[in-house]
Amino acid sequence: MTGEFVTFLNSLEPKVRKKYLYVMQILKTELVISEKFIKHLENTELYEMRVSLSSNEYRTIIFSIDAVNIISSSKVLLLNSFLKKDTKQYRSGISRAMKLLEDWRTAYEED
Repeated sequence: MTGEFVTFLNSLEPKVRKKYLYVMQILKTELVISEKFIKHLENTELYEMRVSLSSNEYRTIIFSIDAVNIISSSKVLLLNSFLKKDTKQYRSGISRAMKLLEDWRTAYEED
C-alpha cells in the first residue's frame, strides 16, 4: 500500500472503510473475482478495485507485483483511491496512479 492509499483509507467513514476491507479480503482470498470488484484497465498493466456503497463509486488503482495478472499474484500494490465522479476526474486518478507506480519502481529498483 502506498502512503496515499493508507491516508485515503483512514479518511473514510467507518461504513465505507468496512466495505473497502471486505473487497480487499476478496482480493486476497478468492481465485475468481467478479468484475463487480476488480477490473483490468485496458491497454495498461493496472487494475481497478471497485467499491460501491449506495450511490457512491470508489476506485482504487492497483498493480500486480509478482505476476502478469491480478488473480495469479500474491503481492499487489494499492496505489491510490478516489471517489468516481466523472471521466476527467477518473483519468486524473489513473494518471496519478501511473506516477505513483513509476516512483515505486524507482525506489524498488534502488533497494
